[in-house]
Amino acid sequence: MTRLAVRGESWPLAQVFTISRGSKKSADVVVCTLHRDGYSGRGESMPYPRYNESVEGTVREIEGLRAEIEAGLDRMELQTRLPPGAARNALDCAFWDLEAKVAATPVHKLADLPAPQPVQTAYTISLDTPEKMAAAAATNAHRPLLKIKLAGQGDLERVAAIRQHAPNSKLIVDANEGWTADIVERSADELAQLGVALVEQPLPATDDAALAQLAHPVPFCADESCHIAADLDQLAERYEYINIKLDKSGGLTEALTLVAKARELELGLMVGCMVATSLSMAPAMLLTAEAEYIDLDGPLLLLEDRQPGLRCEGSTLYPPTPDLWG
Repeated sequence: MTRLAVRGESWPLAQVFTISRGSKKSADVVVCTLHRDGYSGRGESMPYPRYNESVEGTVREIEGLRAEIEAGLDRMELQTRLPPGAARNALDCAFWDLEAKVAATPVHKLADLPAPQPVQTAYTISLDTPEKMAAAAATNAHRPLLKIKLAGQGDLERVAAIRQHAPNSKLIVDANEGWTADIVERSADELAQLGVALVEQPLPATDDAALAQLAHPVPFCADESCHIAADLDQLAERYEYINIKLDKSGGLTEALTLVAKARELELGLMVGCMVATSLSMAPAMLLTAEAEYIDLDGPLLLLEDRQPGLRCEGSTLYPPTPDLWG
């Protein structure tokens, strides 16, 4: 018999984290644990208000499946019992972890994936004034990849200031749906001249069809527009890359389908995250071999990560140990 435990947790951030939609001071996550035959498997998700999610609502969703889980619901059946999102992600990853523990076999072998290797993650510069963002960039100029949160007005000044203070870092910019088509047209060439490598989700997901008609001097990457594999056929005309986040796909199971579909459509991959602990990042590490861009810096933004967590040296993340996940 499988037993379920689920709870919300709050992890303070090292500093306020701001994007175009607002600011936050903590990573508020849901942790799901499945117990069976003396083994335990865990999964973590970060409910996102953008998708009408909350910690309380996510816990309720998971609790709603308690009877079915304890009666034998498995990971594959889960895919049809919950929609993509935070609740399914926490459960899906807990099932994977439990399966690995029971089988004494790493998740990457169960999923027929290569063993995860150390990777370089992006480090995010939170939205602020050009001066404050430049100061943050100077502090992190040793990092090979910086991700810059933008919002619209004043963005070119922000990027120029960061480029001046981090001349050797590759730059990604992320508008989090905060631009209009006019801003894209006005800004794209200048962003290319500033050495920006990728523009993430410039337009609202409801309006991004316009990207098919605009020039792409810098490649575009779908984030809020991309959740599951079924989204990709229409996105392939609008974007060059997709950002796979387990909280959007509803777990590792659907994320693996996303990777395969993206390869069919010749879409490049970013593996991303919400701001959460190493327990959220660990399953995503299994996808990194397929990705050109890796943005799993959630634990780097926390005041303190859970222990054990992912080992991190600078921007290098190391694969999880079994006592964390997998």
